[in-house]
Amino acid sequence: MPPDGAEAQASEFESHRRRLMGLAYRMLGSVAEAEDVVQDAWMRWHDADRAAVREPAAFLHRVCVRLCLDRLKSARARRETYVGPWLPEPVLDAAALDVGERAADISFALMLALERLSPLERAAFLLHDVFDLDFAEIAVAIGRNVTACRQLAARARAHVRAARPRFPVSAQQGEAVLGAFLRAVQSGDAAGLGRLLAADAVLRSDGGGQRPAALNPIIGRERIVRFFIGLARKGRLAGAGQIVQINGMPGVMAWRSDGRPDVLALEIAEARIAGLYVVSNPDKLGHLHRHAAPG
Repeated sequence: MPPDGAEAQASEFESHRRRLMGLAYRMLGSVAEAEDVVQDAWMRWHDADRAAVREPAAFLHRVCVRLCLDRLKSARARRETYVGPWLPEPVLDAAALDVGERAADISFALMLALERLSPLERAAFLLHDVFDLDFAEIAVAIGRNVTACRQLAARARAHVRAARPRFPVSAQQGEAVLGAFLRAVQSGDAAGLGRLLAADAVLRSDGGGQRPAALNPIIGRERIVRFFIGLARKGRLAGAGQIVQINGMPGVMAWRSDGRPDVLALEIAEARIAGLYVVSNPDKLGHLHRHAAPG
């Protein structure tokens, strides 16, 4: 028995849900806001005139990106008063964002590069380079002509290119470097930690003004070594941790004494740690609570 109209409508939307989540997350850097956008897109889809929707995918991408652009107007103002470095909400389940083998496309480095773009540059780049829409569709989605959309995407591509890893590491290589890093930090092995870090490595820590965190990026191997060894000596490292993939990067989720998690992700280039990303802002970790702390 064929599905009725409502069931077919819901089934069609569900077939696009992960791609919409992937688009909204890349646009906003927030899992919670991406989920809200997808829910709003569902309402627009539910209320749409079916006869007027010739291409469901194009319609849903258009609705999603417009909702994101609206949200970015207020997000920009919030970011201006944000305490310390801003990092996107960490994602453990990359499959929920329909990235598949392109998990590096949501790495913190790439997400920060997207954050530096204008909202329209970000939209044009993502819709064309990541989600394979043609420029005619993008022009309708963002309200610009085709030529302008090509220019927006080209400018964005030039900025983003440097953030994409040239030599992605395998999961096995990433876990090996992460394991060596954790052992060096926990044992206070400054020399061992230094050997793992690139000379120009950068540590970014996002506490959002709610948790202790460095208010500025910590740049350089020696400064990062001193930072972690100092934490170890003061007994301020988080407790038990779980090895996870965070935004397609090797990482660890550790729990504090109050049961709330912190996450650390490592960006690895040529077998050295080039970037370290720590998120402890509880507002950005609520969706991870289902990954219960070990008993």
